[in-house]
Amino acid sequence: MKRRLIVSLVFLLAFSTNIFAQDAMKKWQTFNFGKQKITRSQIAKLDGEQLQILRGIVFGKRGRIFKEKIIQQYLGKQTWYKPKENFSNAVLTKTERENLDVIRLAEAASHDAVEPGDLRYWQIRKIPDEKLYTETAAQWRIMIAEVEAIHGKRFDSEPWLQKYFEERYWYKPNPNYSSDVLTEIERGNLEKLNAKRGEDRKVAVSVGDMDKFQNVLLTEEILKGLSMNDLRLIRNEFWARRGRKFVTPGFQQVFEWREWYKPAKDQSKVKLNKIEEQNVKFIEGIEIKLREKIALEPITAEMVDGLFVEDLRVLRNEIYARRGRVFKDQTLQKYFEAQSWYQPNLDFKDEMLSETESKNLAIIRETEQSAISKFAEEEG
Repeated sequence: MKRRLIVSLVFLLAFSTNIFAQDAMKKWQTFNFGKQKITRSQIAKLDGEQLQILRGIVFGKRGRIFKEKIIQQYLGKQTWYKPKENFSNAVLTKTERENLDVIRLAEAASHDAVEPGDLRYWQIRKIPDEKLYTETAAQWRIMIAEVEAIHGKRFDSEPWLQKYFEERYWYKPNPNYSSDVLTEIERGNLEKLNAKRGEDRKVAVSVGDMDKFQNVLLTEEILKGLSMNDLRLIRNEFWARRGRKFVTPGFQQVFEWREWYKPAKDQSKVKLNKIEEQNVKFIEGIEIKLREKIALEPITAEMVDGLFVEDLRVLRNEIYARRGRVFKDQTLQKYFEAQSWYQPNLDFKDEMLSETESKNLAIIRETEQSAISKFAEEEG
């Protein structure tokens, strides 16, 4: 009897908490953010998720479409929400911006780790070591740049970064910006962010960052240092962000846990925009250049790490194929015959391989031994 009573109490508590959460948001739907000001005490009891949704309501009243799934799902259920493809921050009033500031600073304070968008909160606070953890290379770059973007710094040499900040409601570009305005605290935070980023691979982007390049062209400089696996994954990320279903588990597992990934029911409608198409072709071009180098320049294990065993087998045999080897395996032979550079050489012998080619073959073989199949389901 006691056990049943405890279970009932737990259920009632969870139910009442959920009702409270819904009620907490419901009152904000009728709040006039354009004329009424929010106070910190009014939102003091809201948790991080509720604050996130509250920010969504402010923007949602103006029709903004969010990439943040939790916000967009909430807005999509509201009868008053009218999404606008041409939404611009320019429509926000001074009071709306001030209200967003109050919400956004409260959000930043609630985060377990510093995130892009939080650096205004940390303007007057030293960032502790335990607060520094992030997922992607672009997030590191954004947070480091944000310290100065708060003061209006422009990033014209990095168009994707400049566009990112132009989409932030608080950003006001200052053509006369000087780093002299940075306080001792801000400089210390910058040093800490740069040092922490330096512990990771020094690349400009990684998997999960391609939302920044759906309307901005990639460059060789941005892709510099990425492995063949990195390039393959970010190329497929453009499709994943449009809702493509991946039939092979090897690709599914990379994207299925991402908050933004939502496979489209009608796969025939999954299409890239013109910029995305150009970016995918550009990445493919970089991948081709890397493959060509395998027969000419020494490679490292990092360059091929993470590739599926099937990809590594093709890559290994490509070294032979570039020498004209004819393959008994008809699948391989047909694949290489379809490549414009392939010229069959019936006189080919393994002895013709250069020292570099032989060393690269050994690296690929070793990586191949521990690689997983793209058709393998990982457990755990």
